[in-house]
Amino acid sequence: MTKGEYRVGITFNPSADDMVNRIKCAAADLIDLIESIKEPDLDSAVGLDHRANLGTQAVEVMRLKALAQTHVEDAAMWAVKAATKGPMA
Repeated sequence: MTKGEYRVGITFNPSADDMVNRIKCAAADLIDLIESIKEPDLDSAVGLDHRANLGTQAVEVMRLKALAQTHVEDAAMWAVKAATKGPMA
């Protein structure tokens, strides 16, 4: 199971709704794509200043990846809710 599949709960679809499955698959794929974004390679840095700058950049890239993945997860949740919302009683 990929990180994206885990995050969106790809196996949880009690109604076996095709739209829910499509939403979750698309969101899982995007989360996995975001996960594949590489952070700067600190081992290739020469000099303390360059290493510190790359370290700061790496932390920022990791933060941005986490935020993007969280927002994709949120969007999938709201989309599933929209797809499964029943009529008002």
